Amino acid sequence: MAQHEHVRVAVIGSGFGGLGAAVRLRREGITDFVILERAGSVGGTWRDNSYPGCACDVPSHLYSFSFAPNPEWPRTFSGQEHIRAYLEHVADTFGLRAHLRLNHEVKQMRWDNDELHWIIDSANGTTIVADVVVSATGPLSDPKMPDIPGLADFPGKVFHSARWDHDADLTGKRVAMIGTGASAIQIVPAIQPKVGKLTLFQRTPPWVMPRMDRKISGLERKLHRALPATGTARRGLLWGIRELQVSAFTKHP
Repeated sequence: MAQHEHVRVAVIGSGFGGLGAAVRLRREGITDFVILERAGSVGGTWRDNSYPGCACDVPSHLYSFSFAPNPEWPRTFSGQEHIRAYLEHVADTFGLRAHLRLNHEVKQMRWDNDELHWIIDSANGTTIVADVVVSATGPLSDPKMPDIPGLADFPGKVFHSARWDHDADLTGKRVAMIGTGASAIQIVPAIQPKVGKLTLFQRTPPWVMPRMDRKISGLERKLHRALPATGTARRGLLWGIRELQVSAFTKHP
């Protein structure tokens, strides 16, 4: 039998979940692990989604690791490029680069009941053996195109928001947007001023609240750098407010 790299833990994915798991492994003294990433860089959904207006609908000081506060967030709801840069920073700061196996798309895993380990085959032909596998692939990176009769015959541009075609010039064009979820809510205001006509198709109306986004001042960032406890307090306040809102969102909308 061919000898393959054997590690204690294999983490699949390098988004928030994968990087967070990797940091925890190192903190527990486990360094014999790899992070298998199908793409050429870390970031997960924040690497794959780059549509106009792409951002998070959770405040940036809360949408980050508690063990890796970022005093440099430029806005209260920072954009995709800043979130992706944050994840790259986490990979560097916590020494995760050496564990990364980029361009390793996992195609199949087999459990060896005799040897009690996983055999992981990647699309690039490599095989890694691991005692434990942590799946951190996430559900938001792979788009699912709607099954609409005639869509394949449409002569114009057709693409999913998760695979935005940045070569497509929408200036003055007639654009149809299908869906009114979080992505559409961000895309529509970003493209509306330049398109010729925008038609939005909605099945189920979502609940929408003001995002209250604003630029974080230089003074605020300086304060969070000089006194990290202020950033921690800000995060705690944001967490508390959203915990109080749970009932409104889940029980009494």
